[in-house]
Amino acid sequence: MASFNKVILMGNLTRDPELRFTPKGTAVAKLGLAVNRAWKTETGETKEDVLFIDVEAFSRQAETIGQYLKKGSPILVEGRLRLDTWDDKQTNQKRTKILVTAENVRFLGSGQPREGGAPENARNRPAATFTWSDSPPRPMTLWVRITSVFAIQNAP
Repeated sequence: MASFNKVILMGNLTRDPELRFTPKGTAVAKLGLAVNRAWKTETGETKEDVLFIDVEAFSRQAETIGQYLKKGSPILVEGRLRLDTWDDKQTNQKRTKILVTAENVRFLGSGQPREGGAPENARNRPAATFTWSDSPPRPMTLWVRITSVFAIQNAP
């Protein structure tokens, strides 16, 4: 059975990152990401949808997110979907939520540290930039990866 779990999202943080540490000392950053979509109806009216997505990042990446990002920061997230399941203590019902586990996070804003500052050499880095043409780029690497998987599975 073939399967592939990868998402690429670009949006703005809905709140400051929440940075915590596991008992073993691994950093975990929890983010809220807003992704917008605008389109025109048949009558020419512009409509917009906003999708709110929870994202988690781990280790050094989580620490960097906690240091540099704040509410409103634009980011690009590459990761995978994960199903979180828990028992609601108030209703005694099983609850689920789909979230994104970040594998790579790119900062699209100014790169300035949030309150408290960062080492001088980190402040002097140029700002990251990202531009879209009329339509977003096609995920070419996605198709290459899928093709590679099928080629390996069908090899003698």
